[in-house]
Amino acid sequence: MAVCARLCGVGQSRRCRRRQRQNQQDQCSDSDMEEEEEEERIVAKLQSDVCGGGGLESGHHGTGAERTGSSARPQALSDLPPELLVEIFSILPGTILPNVALVCKKFRQILNTETIWRRRCVEEFGMKEDLRKMEVGAVSSRDLYVKLLHPNRHILGIWQPDIGPYGGLLNVVVDGLFIIGWMYLPPHDPRVEDPMRRRPLFRIHLWESKKATVECMYGHKGPHKGDIQTVKKDEFSTKCNQTDHHRMPGGRQEEFRTWLEEEWGRTLEEIFHEHMQELILMKFIYTSQYDNCLTYRRIYLPPPLPAALLQPGLFKGTYGSHGLEIVMLSFHETSARATKLTGDPNVPAGQLTLDVDLTRPVLLPDLESQRSIEELSRLVLGIHAEVQRDIEQQAKGASTAASSSGSEEGARGEAEGHSAGSEHGQPESSGCINPPELMPFVLPLGVMARNEVYPRTCRKCFYGTGLIAGHGFTSPERTPGLFVLFDQDRFGFIWLELKSFSLYSRLTDHLSHAQAPNTERFEAMLRNMQSWTS
Repeated sequence: MAVCARLCGVGQSRRCRRRQRQNQQDQCSDSDMEEEEEEERIVAKLQSDVCGGGGLESGHHGTGAERTGSSARPQALSDLPPELLVEIFSILPGTILPNVALVCKKFRQILNTETIWRRRCVEEFGMKEDLRKMEVGAVSSRDLYVKLLHPNRHILGIWQPDIGPYGGLLNVVVDGLFIIGWMYLPPHDPRVEDPMRRRPLFRIHLWESKKATVECMYGHKGPHKGDIQTVKKDEFSTKCNQTDHHRMPGGRQEEFRTWLEEEWGRTLEEIFHEHMQELILMKFIYTSQYDNCLTYRRIYLPPPLPAALLQPGLFKGTYGSHGLEIVMLSFHETSARATKLTGDPNVPAGQLTLDVDLTRPVLLPDLESQRSIEELSRLVLGIHAEVQRDIEQQAKGASTAASSSGSEEGARGEAEGHSAGSEHGQPESSGCINPPELMPFVLPLGVMARNEVYPRTCRKCFYGTGLIAGHGFTSPERTPGLFVLFDQDRFGFIWLELKSFSLYSRLTDHLSHAQAPNTERFEAMLRNMQSWTS
């Protein structure tokens, strides 16, 4: 390992990895192991080519000059000219290059070429800056890759901080000579369609010391000393080493006023609702105690769908006195689910806030009837009663099947007949090449909406349930409601029991390194997320 570090400074040698593989299997994913095995195959091929093991074809007879011996044909990879080797090494993943440096002295010398590392920085980490200008200064592309980007590659992406019921959304990105952790904050309530706000929490950079330095960005006194620790795979922690930089001259009162202005865009005197004041003060006291010493767990964006009426993704939505919150919309066979990334003391982050049944469309009546909450309740509660009956029949059918296989066949046939005859029995496809015609939409009288301006046409409506609970997530229950699809970037939900309307708008920021490796990993993340914040 020491030899490998001296040669290139990235990763471990092939022999070191083999000795440690057994110990790493519990911490590494299958894709990581496959990547390492592929690296070893590539390096073995390079070593074979260096030794003249047939890496270059020998059956070609060449031009007349070659046949007369005026130009010697390369017999091994190491015989190729340096400029061609630079091009070859530039297309190899950076994690393989340390092992390439072990093959021979010539390869090790060629790997000092900045062109190779410049291309690795651009292709692996999406750097758009002119790296040649940086190389004129104190930092080379190789130093940038070896000392900053590669060692911290595992913290790039999106994360959920462990802040009790409140959660959050952190995006760690490469920005020039920095790796920056941005906390994403919803717009000020109730402007749900405004862009997200960002606040830097930490940064890692290379300066004169050519050593990666971590700085805390929290507070109002500028960057100061911090630390990052990777506890286990897909989890890391930040620590501020100078928390006095978070304090303000006016004490806690000044800190609260400043936080309130940033968080809500108003003063406490402008918030007249007493319960809302209590919620705001509670959140300030709870979140400020962490002093930017937080643990983060990796999350992924939901996989996209082909030709869908509504693509999955992140949305910001209105939640009454709790303000705006961030949810993740994903599709699961015949249902659409919205999971909270940020939460509140009633329903914390990580919980399934909306569960929409795509097999139960709701046909809205005329505009005049839509204004009646009684008419809407009749439609939705009628479907809710059907759902409950289906659940009871399935439970009864399962019980009957356990006692008699013949009864199982009969129950199945009866259920199929009922499904075929039911108005809501056929699944409603979430994918559609030609979007349906727009229908007029209006909120019923008596339904409270934080946004007085909302879309007056919609594409489709579905039956769904929303999660409500008392303070401290006590007595949680799913209550029926109406899911309203407005367009590709907006949807709404009418909470019948609360007589409240939530409007959701898509988060359009580009989030890199956020896609799940596969569907199974995304599903596992969703299952774990609920336990993180329960």
